[in-house]
Amino acid sequence: MKILFTAEHDASMIDQIRALGEVRMAGVALGGGKLSDEEMIELAAGVDIIIVSYDDVTAAVMDAAPDLKLVACTRATPVNIDVEHAKKRGIPVIYTPGRNSDSAAEMTICLMLCCARNVHAAYRAMHNGKFLGPAGGSELKVKEGLRADVIWGSGPDSPYAVFKGCDLKNKTLGIIGYGSIGRRVGDIASAFGMNVLLFDPYVSEVDVNRPGRTKVDLETLLRQSDFVSCHLKVTPSTRGLMSAERFALMKPTAYFINTSRAAVVDEAALIAALREGRIAGAGLDVFEKEPLPADHPFVNDLADKVVITPHIGGATRDAITNHTIMLLSDIERYFKGEPMLYTYRY
Repeated sequence: MKILFTAEHDASMIDQIRALGEVRMAGVALGGGKLSDEEMIELAAGVDIIIVSYDDVTAAVMDAAPDLKLVACTRATPVNIDVEHAKKRGIPVIYTPGRNSDSAAEMTICLMLCCARNVHAAYRAMHNGKFLGPAGGSELKVKEGLRADVIWGSGPDSPYAVFKGCDLKNKTLGIIGYGSIGRRVGDIASAFGMNVLLFDPYVSEVDVNRPGRTKVDLETLLRQSDFVSCHLKVTPSTRGLMSAERFALMKPTAYFINTSRAAVVDEAALIAALREGRIAGAGLDVFEKEPLPADHPFVNDLADKVVITPHIGGATRDAITNHTIMLLSDIERYFKGEPMLYTYRY
């Protein structure tokens, strides 16, 4: 088998990858970047299998390989594969759903904690020179008969007062979208002692309801939650789901978290809700424009209200290991003529 391999992968499994056949590596697989259409067309000529992470597998790329038998993508959704053309050609497409679900779920909890405890604002303040003592430190003096008590001040301008936050325990988390990531977020939140509300019209109450976890309608979730977290795919029904009207339903003390897709949020409405104090803050890993523009409000006037990260929710070494294992095992099944586990349904 001739294989074009341009995917991000676990380097410890390189021997297993090369054992698949005559493997031609390029692009991200060799530490480079995304390949152009022209480069992909040239590299795909005469191959039997194409394995990619971010490179686009267009109709032209597939047609450069008349004997193409299988396309594999190391992503949770094969958005960079022309699946309709693959269907016309009778070429199965495999992918890696859930490969980074734990990564994204843990990132969601991370953003919640940062919002709850004002970690971002405290970090920024200290790096800007606030709340710091003299160079070299000062000697701690203890009054006779008392124990050492280290505090950074107790007045209204002290960090103890300025950055005072809230616990996650006994708070209510509203999860919008109860797929593989949403379920994991719910499990972690339950371990923190949170009450969990869920909205997902495609999940049965029987599969959801248990002590501390309840399926509700979206309005109820927004009104009752202290944290609202989105875990949605972009569809006609989810695009712009979090609108001005829906942000208006949230508590003024509540936080909005999004590690899924920016398109499910009306970003202008979110900015307005933050500026007007209709919600307390937000934790965001995805944005309407990426990379985030340098003059964006999240970087400037809203910096202390918003925890931002550069779309790294699924970026862990463990996710790479997961998708490498998933694809290798499925390709082995293909070679054996066995049903593959991760075939995309056209």
